[in-house]
Amino acid sequence: MSRTIFFEVEILDSRTKQQLCFLDKVEPHSTIGDIKCLFHKSYPKWYPSRQALKLDPKGKALRDDDILQSLPVGTTATMYFRDLGPQLGWTMVFLAEYMGPLLIYLLFYFRVPYIYTHKYAFTASPYPVVSMACACHSFHYIKRLIETIFVHRFSHGTMPLRTIVRNCAYYWGFAAWLAYYINHPLYTPPSYGEIQVNYSLLVFILCEAGNFSIHLTLNNLRGEGHKTRKFPSPTKNPFTWLFFFVSCPNYTYEVGAWVSFSIMTQCVPVALFAFLGFIQMTIWAKGKHRTYNREFKDYPNLRMPILPFIL
Repeated sequence: MSRTIFFEVEILDSRTKQQLCFLDKVEPHSTIGDIKCLFHKSYPKWYPSRQALKLDPKGKALRDDDILQSLPVGTTATMYFRDLGPQLGWTMVFLAEYMGPLLIYLLFYFRVPYIYTHKYAFTASPYPVVSMACACHSFHYIKRLIETIFVHRFSHGTMPLRTIVRNCAYYWGFAAWLAYYINHPLYTPPSYGEIQVNYSLLVFILCEAGNFSIHLTLNNLRGEGHKTRKFPSPTKNPFTWLFFFVSCPNYTYEVGAWVSFSIMTQCVPVALFAFLGFIQMTIWAKGKHRTYNREFKDYPNLRMPILPFIL
């Protein structure tokens, strides 16, 4: 009968190198998540999601599912702790980011007092495109809120509070900027009138439907009971056929929705928001594309990160 060899784990502050905690008789099969929980007992203010544990002060943080005996350490392991600051769960993060733009845009649409001059308070624009834009913008963020609550699956990951403040400032600020111009009393409709508005509306609806379809597909892929990782593939839903050509069609549809919205409203702030969003989503898509290629040897060569045959 083999005798279990326990580990000793010393946790130091990554900046001062001062010893914070010494854990004795740690099971060799313990994960980093388990060690964080043990550390949390000694320091209640540093809950597990707020901790980053490293083998080197300047190295990469260890994952929660890393197993102690699989790490390049002896039976006495030294780890370095860094405080990530206050954290908030992903569901609350997205609710905060999406609820703001929805409500802010409506304030400008109804022209509440003190936004424009007093004589325009609670007046309505004579142009149908303004009401249509409000409906599209509201639909987009209501869809996102519904997906956050009922569709998306989140792990126990969190986001630092300071990052949430920055993200909310971005989403809320852009919502106010574009809403100010679209709902302004001096706003003029698009150059090509109803043709430009109606075709843009059609593309917007298709892209929103496509984005929702991709999110449902990804949700089903991560459903309960899936032990092995799989890469997403097209289904019978035609909107998912974009998986034949790109790794992240949800981003493709998202960009398409904002481009069509900018054409519909012919508004420069919307176009800038779409452009910045495209840059950020391209970075995310490239990262996922590299991960898929690294993890799956049979990953389709035809796929590009976000734009078919281009990017």
